[in-house]
Amino acid sequence: MSRRRRTRAPGPADALAIDRGGRFAAALGDFDDFGETTSSYEGVPVAVSGGIRGERVVVEVVRKYSDRLACRVVEVLTPDIDRVAAPCPYVGECTGCQFQHIAYERQLEIKRDRVTRALERSNLARPVDVRHTVPSPVLLGYRNHARFTIGRTGEVGFVNRHTRRFLRVGECLLMAPVINGVLAGVQGRLAGMTQMSVRAGLRTGDLIVQPVLPIGVSGSEHGSSHYTESVAGRIFRIAGSSFFQVNVAVAELVVELVEDALRLTGRERVVDAYAGVGVFTALLASQAREVIGIEDSASAVADARSNAAGLANVRFEQGRTEAVLATLSGVDAVVLDPPRAGCHPTTISALRAMDPSPASIAMVSCEPDAMARDLALLCEGGRYLVDWVQPVDMFPQTYHVECVAAIRQAS
Repeated sequence: MSRRRRTRAPGPADALAIDRGGRFAAALGDFDDFGETTSSYEGVPVAVSGGIRGERVVVEVVRKYSDRLACRVVEVLTPDIDRVAAPCPYVGECTGCQFQHIAYERQLEIKRDRVTRALERSNLARPVDVRHTVPSPVLLGYRNHARFTIGRTGEVGFVNRHTRRFLRVGECLLMAPVINGVLAGVQGRLAGMTQMSVRAGLRTGDLIVQPVLPIGVSGSEHGSSHYTESVAGRIFRIAGSSFFQVNVAVAELVVELVEDALRLTGRERVVDAYAGVGVFTALLASQAREVIGIEDSASAVADARSNAAGLANVRFEQGRTEAVLATLSGVDAVVLDPPRAGCHPTTISALRAMDPSPASIAMVSCEPDAMARDLALLCEGGRYLVDWVQPVDMFPQTYHVECVAAIRQAS
C-alpha cells in the first residue's frame, strides 16, 4: 500500500521566479525576533541574515519557504556606521550567531528594543520601564556548554537553520577554549555518532563529554555524568542532563538582579519555582527565613539537594511547579525561572490563587515573548504591577537575551 504524500496549499513565495541562489538588491528594515532584518521582494516578506536596519545590500536566497524568502547578505552597498568585521570565518554559513557583524553597543540596543516590542504586544495594562541592557563582561569564549552535530563521515560542526546543511567547524568563537580543545581532538573521528555535548566548569576545571566517546579519541576520558562550577563563591554540582546557565559571569549578575527585585529582609518565606540545580535557592538562603525549591527533574533535584548541603533553611520539593505551588501557603516572595517556553498557565493561576499573595516576584526569562505573556497573565486585573524589566546580555553575538522582571503586589 503506497503512503499518501502530504500536500500543502501554495503560498505567496511559490509564485516567485527567483529560487535558491538568486540575488537581488534590498533595503533592510527592523530586526525580527530571530535576529534577522526584514525586507520584501515583489510583495513577499524576506528575512535577511547579516544585515543592519537602514542598510542597502545585495542578498542571496538561501531558502524559499512557501510564505517568505530567507536570504543572507553577500554585498553591502550602503553600510551602517555600526557595521564591523565579524571575527568568525563561518559567519554566513553558520546561523548560530546573528550579530557578530554589529558593534557591541548596538547589539545591546537591539536586544532592549526586542524586549520592549514584546512587552508592547502583550496585554499589560500600563507601560513597563525597560532598562538598558547590561553588557556581558566577556564577548567571546564565554559559553560553557556546546551541542555539536556529527556528520556522516565523523566530522563535527553545526547545522544551518534554514538550509539544514551540515557545516564542519574548526572552532566556535563563542565556546570556551577548553571546549574548542575537545573539538580539535575529536574532529573527523566520530563516524557512527550523531551528536556530542561538551560541558565545562570554567572556574573548577571540570569537563564532561557525552555520550561516551570511542576509546582512544580525545575526550573519551571525560565520561563523567556530573561536573561542578562556582557561582558567587559557592560550588554547584550539575548533572549532564540538568540545565545550567551558559555564561557564569552574567549568571552572577542575574542573581544580584533577583535579589534587587525581591528586596528580602531575612524574615521571608521564599519559593524558587523551576529551581533546577538550586542556584537561586542556595544563594538566597542567607537572606530569607526559609527557601523552598520546586523542580520536576529528579536528577536536578538530586543535584540541588547536594548543592544546598549545610543550609538548614532550605528544602526541595520534586514535582510540577503548579501542583506544588497549590500546596503552599504563607509565601512572601517567589522566583520564577521557567524554561524558554515560559510558565504553564496553571502555574500563574496557582500563584495568583495563593492567600495571602506573595508581596514580590522576580521573573527570569530568556524568551521575551513568553515573559511578556506570563507578565500579562500575572498582572491581569491589577493584582500585580511590573516595576522594571532588566535585559541582561547572557548571549553576546546572538539575538538571545536574558531578562529579570521585578513584580510587586499592587497596593
